[in-house]
Amino acid sequence: MNTTVASEKIGFIGLGLMGHGIAKNIVDKGYSLTFLGRKNRKPAEDLLGRGAKEASTSRDVAAASTIVFICVTGSREVEAIIRGPGGLKEGLKKGSVVVDCSTSDPVSTVALAAELKALGIDFVDAPLSRTPKEAWEGTLDAMVGAPDALFARVKPVIETWAGRIVHIGDTGDGHRMKLLNNFISLGYAAIYSEALALAEKVGISPPRFDSVIRNGRMDCGFYQTFMRWTLEGDRDAHKFTIANAFKDLTYLESMAGAAGIANPLGNATKNSFAGAHATGPAEQFVPMLATHIAEVNGIDLMPMKDGKKQTI
Repeated sequence: MNTTVASEKIGFIGLGLMGHGIAKNIVDKGYSLTFLGRKNRKPAEDLLGRGAKEASTSRDVAAASTIVFICVTGSREVEAIIRGPGGLKEGLKKGSVVVDCSTSDPVSTVALAAELKALGIDFVDAPLSRTPKEAWEGTLDAMVGAPDALFARVKPVIETWAGRIVHIGDTGDGHRMKLLNNFISLGYAAIYSEALALAEKVGISPPRFDSVIRNGRMDCGFYQTFMRWTLEGDRDAHKFTIANAFKDLTYLESMAGAAGIANPLGNATKNSFAGAHATGPAEQFVPMLATHIAEVNGIDLMPMKDGKKQTI
């Protein structure tokens, strides 16, 4: 048996769109896994069927684990999981590790790392890229912030769910890079949305627009998943919510402010998402930004599927 699999006991908190697939791969590849259940029982029942164990509090997850992974919305949730009543700090043992796979504020990450270090506990940031499909397949991208020795310890576990792992630097650098990565992708989304609205306004339909961009120099994987909503009405092509996108862009704004750098394009991108976030609904995904940008300009870009207009 792999010595890492034998020696490490894994905890997991956050069985959402990404977390369920990640946890599934950890337990399927031989690790002992204790997870925190949630109201949606489907992920929990699936993991129990694969041999994982369920805990009722974050403290109990910590007590059963040597490495605890967190995959939630952002820093506010991570802080509550660690510091709150029944939280990880109450159950973590000296020598254990917390790995935050959320897209978090680097200022919070560095503060949590220092707080846990004083207790003999290490903190790693390992945010993700790609979609729930890759999470289930175990082929996510991970950008990891950790000292070299700590990275070497957690890497075998991350390899169970990531196909591409980049050790970006020290603690906090993973979350810094994730915000930069999301700035680029969400900037694309804002540009595509505005371009599609303008194209429709001047008489160029989304399929005609796509016929030029697709397979040209401006094509990319993000463009292809983004366009599946507008072209095909596929609401699940890119399951990342506008609410999370807006949150990430506020973190980027905070990082830029702390660094003392002007970030006008970041702010413009954030404002594109702010309007869609304010009008809802909460479950709308990033590709639906195109529909929103069109609507505020009096343009109908709501896609068709099976001969029917879709709704957000």
